[in-house]
Amino acid sequence: MRAVGYAPIESGRTPDTIVLEGSQPATALDLVPRAGVCRRGMELTGKVALVTGAARGIGRAIAEALARAGCDVVVSDVARSGDGVTPYRLASGDDLAATAAAVEAAGRRSAALTADVTLAADVERLLGEVASRFGGLDVLIANAGIIAAAPVAAMDEAIWDRIFAVNVKGVFLCARAAIPLLIEHGGGRIVNIASVAGKTGRGGLSAYCASKSAVISFTQSLAEELGPMNVAVNALCPGFIQTAMWTEVLNPVLAGMTGVPVERVFEDFVQRSTYLKRGQTPEEIADAAVYLCRAENVTGITLTVAGGGEVH
Repeated sequence: MRAVGYAPIESGRTPDTIVLEGSQPATALDLVPRAGVCRRGMELTGKVALVTGAARGIGRAIAEALARAGCDVVVSDVARSGDGVTPYRLASGDDLAATAAAVEAAGRRSAALTADVTLAADVERLLGEVASRFGGLDVLIANAGIIAAAPVAAMDEAIWDRIFAVNVKGVFLCARAAIPLLIEHGGGRIVNIASVAGKTGRGGLSAYCASKSAVISFTQSLAEELGPMNVAVNALCPGFIQTAMWTEVLNPVLAGMTGVPVERVFEDFVQRSTYLKRGQTPEEIADAAVYLCRAENVTGITLTVAGGGEVH
């Protein structure tokens, strides 16, 4: 199968010559892992990463973890209090600036760039700024996402559309804009943040579950397309974390369904639903993201970090 818009290296074709610092000239084929050759993983020091939805929560934790691993990290978010549809407060420009400051505190370069991942022009501008300021891109973490809860019979069409626009279209637009930059650098990594909700549908969360299931399928397709270009693409499924999505959306819904007081509903849920009897943290999700960025021969997978709350 041939990917549209770029050509994999074909047998018999002479690739462009690439000179690696401190080495003899090499070809693009030399950058592709060979069977039987032991590789220690992609070295992240000096790589350039972009994290969307980075103003707080999982996105901020991933940005900080990549910085500690040696990446320069561009952080992006819509950075406005609301969009007129999403039923909770979104992150602010100050939140995004704080993430960039945390990356710089780890000794790496950063830039805080606002963008709405549902708008192609915004995404193209974002990736253009990454390329011009940092010289290219090696890692894309597509983390921007939103949630809303309602039974299907009462689901507002505008909410449904917004969830799919951010959670699915946003992942597509970011990948499409990042692909040329990744290939230009000889390969790289894309990690799409899905959810355990994308593996098992739940009542009251149909739009969110369906959107995250779409992210998983999209990831698998993209991994096959980009494998010949030495770009690994994986999905990461966080489990149960007390981010704004939980505290402002899911906790009230679960409290109404279970009769458990809202201040105790999260702990009650993880006790009943996970093997390890505890929720996850943004830092644990970030550790998994760094692993997927380093892994040399892992692509097309969905890595779940949920303490046994989802084992499919």
